Amino acid sequence: MFLAGKRALVTGSTSGIGLAIARSLAAEGATLILNGFGDAAVIVELCEELGATHSGADLTDPAQIAAMMDAAGEIDILVNNAGMQHVAPVEDFPVEKWDTIIALNLTAAFHTTRLAVPAMKRKGWGRIINTASAHSKVASPFKAAYNSAKHGLDGFTKTIALELAEHGVTANCVSPGYVWTPLVESQIPDTMKARGLTREQVINDVLLVKQATKKFVQPEEIGALVAFLCRDEAQNVNGANWSVDGGWTAE
Repeated sequence: MFLAGKRALVTGSTSGIGLAIARSLAAEGATLILNGFGDAAVIVELCEELGATHSGADLTDPAQIAAMMDAAGEIDILVNNAGMQHVAPVEDFPVEKWDTIIALNLTAAFHTTRLAVPAMKRKGWGRIINTASAHSKVASPFKAAYNSAKHGLDGFTKTIALELAEHGVTANCVSPGYVWTPLVESQIPDTMKARGLTREQVINDVLLVKQATKKFVQPEEIGALVAFLCRDEAQNVNGANWSVDGGWTAE
């Protein structure tokens, strides 16, 4: 277990991609701090399963982020995974939704990173992995805030990769296509409304139309890639944006 003795914080890890990442890191010996919302009993079970602790910090609130990072102690592996989506034409896009999506999908990663970096630099080892999206490379209509946040996360990742490169700390993005998670499922009704489509049409003609495999990405695939990026063999993988999108962004 090559991550024995390492502490990992994975945001948005009580379900979906984040939980798969947490499980992958725990399987390699990392000590986990989970973050996210959900049923309290389910979260207790997850913590028992993974030998983890949990923070319910709201990552749209910088003060709660600071408290979470202080309680977590020195972090060796930071995975910024928490995110949300809203689908609407730009002229109808709710201002409060824009603000929340930017805060959670982009600004939260800045706050967790700035607070984690000093200890990583002092130790001479660290891994920062940001869950971006195919939408960090290409855009889709009706997703102004999400596209903007994920493009920004790609740029932020490259910046900190350059800043930390001589300190034994790497920063990379993992950019999934459509993964069958609660986040993807929840945007189907909004997309049906925005585009006037049926559920089946949204799945086949919107979600999977650009994924050459015509398959949803599995959360465990993302977890395995994140674990690889934490290996010493990946020490020169830095500032990269890894597509896991079934060929979507190859076009």
